[in-house]
Amino acid sequence: MAAEGAGNLLPLVATIIGVGVLAQILSDRFRIPSVLFLIAAGIVMGPVLGVVTPDSFGNALSAIVGLSVAIIVFEGAFHLHVDKLREAPAATLRLVTVGALIALVGTAAAIHFILGTGWLVAVLIGALLVATGPTVITPILEVVPARDRVEAALETEGIVNDVTAAILAIVVFEAILLDISDPTELLRLFTAKLGVGLLVGTVVAGILYYALRYVDLSPGNAPQNARLLVLAGALAAYGAADYISTEAGLAAVATAGILLGNADIPYEKDIIDFKGDITLLVLSFVFITLAALLDFNSLIQLGLGGLLVVALVMLVIRPLLVFVSARGDRFTRNEKLFMSFVAPRGIIPASVATLFAIELRAAGLNPEANVLVGTVFLVILITVVFEGGFARQIAEYLDVIPMRVLVIGGGKVGRALAERLEARGENVVLIEANQEMVELARNQGFTVHVGDGTDTDVLRSAGAANAKIVVAATGDDDVNLLVSQLANSKFAPETILARANNPDNVDAFEDLGVRTISSVYATAQAIDNYIERPALANWMGEVGRSGDVQEVEITSDELVGKTIRDLGPELPEGCLVALVSRNGDAKVPDADFTLEAGDRVTLLGDDDAVKAAMAMIHPSDE
Repeated sequence: MAAEGAGNLLPLVATIIGVGVLAQILSDRFRIPSVLFLIAAGIVMGPVLGVVTPDSFGNALSAIVGLSVAIIVFEGAFHLHVDKLREAPAATLRLVTVGALIALVGTAAAIHFILGTGWLVAVLIGALLVATGPTVITPILEVVPARDRVEAALETEGIVNDVTAAILAIVVFEAILLDISDPTELLRLFTAKLGVGLLVGTVVAGILYYALRYVDLSPGNAPQNARLLVLAGALAAYGAADYISTEAGLAAVATAGILLGNADIPYEKDIIDFKGDITLLVLSFVFITLAALLDFNSLIQLGLGGLLVVALVMLVIRPLLVFVSARGDRFTRNEKLFMSFVAPRGIIPASVATLFAIELRAAGLNPEANVLVGTVFLVILITVVFEGGFARQIAEYLDVIPMRVLVIGGGKVGRALAERLEARGENVVLIEANQEMVELARNQGFTVHVGDGTDTDVLRSAGAANAKIVVAATGDDDVNLLVSQLANSKFAPETILARANNPDNVDAFEDLGVRTISSVYATAQAIDNYIERPALANWMGEVGRSGDVQEVEITSDELVGKTIRDLGPELPEGCLVALVSRNGDAKVPDADFTLEAGDRVTLLGDDDAVKAAMAMIHPSDE
């Protein structure tokens, strides 16, 4: 019988993995978060076709899901770099503390009072639903690029809350099974499991670091052996911690991942690529399997009460915790709304809830198991479909997808340019290799990617694939020219600009099709402006602060066919049309100039007035 079961299991596992890979490919092809395809595939293979059933994996399901979750958590923790935390430190800290507490208490109260469950079960479900999870957030942010501070806050929240929420849920789950209600005993259980995880994770990370740095892993196959060693170490950390204290494994792999990810280890790129591929396979397998095992009767039994709980979680509790956590920080109101309404729950709540339900049913607690699975999966399904599936539309409606600008060179020119662009709300990333310059720029609040701007991998990791503008602003013309050529051939942004420090190099740059700004000519022109046009020069010095000049394309049907005389009274006070460009020719329009679709209008005036005029001429929903 065992052999027969194994024979049936192997083709099933292969099919699930194959479908998972196809889902990832479709996600990349159509720029839709992969979790939507994975859940849909699971529902088709399970409830619809009956290919996957609760008996398909026998008693191995718990072990398979546990090891899979360990790999997923380790992968996420490995990418939790301390440097990235600096981009939104205050908000991130509050999201994983105050925000998590608001989510826990608010969700538990809603479940207790609306669904009528006991407090321990309500707190168990609330703890699981605290976690948003990098497995759903990261794919969304790859499709919907947001400002780095928003991405850093959401990804860090997902990684940290995944772990702490799972550990808290484990403690509450044991309290339910052991009938413990004393808060002191619950705190002792939580501390013990977290402590075991931290200790085991630190020890494993130390061993791996020593082996990678100081042990000859083989001259010919060192990168491969390093990848295998790290994967084995992650699984060993999970197994050892879980053996010492049940369910402490997640804290162990998270600790090991964070420590190794922030250490200077060799073959890091190979390890990241390998872990990424393994995690995608594991994630696909677990998501499809858990969706396939979903019992829709558990969802239906919740009735309108379940939908009300989901609505409160999505529309009340989440926005509340985000606005409390992000208060006084650099986040705009629309960025806070985006963080509020794009927070789908993912693999950790689904997998842990499934494992808990199996044990609850074994203990004869079927009603509690049904409420647990039904509520968790109802929240996951609705948040993934609406918040994940419509993330881009939400971002576009809130206008939080910025124009990403890469500035290579974190010197005075690069920082001054970044300051002006960020003052207009653009998403600027500086690339700088000099550590002193990196620290200086970061202390001034800029987002800095450390590395050599002439390295294609550095450009890619800094976001060149999503950049609309690349500016080579270093003090070395050779570097600026190489950066411009790489950006054009590898990433093809809309605009590439280069700084020419030596005016004799301008012609060479422009012969290669690179738009060039000569430092010498620009300085001379600025001085000449102050001599001949002092009022204009003084005003232009405030561009990006109190005043602004912007060029925007006419897309509003209401403006097509109007003259400048007709448009003037409709413009906000303090703003005027300085130029109109049509088919590449720019001119100062007279009052009878008639606007056409596709004309590019240059607006000049007060900062707020120019922004309002841009919204009128080029509506964001066009």
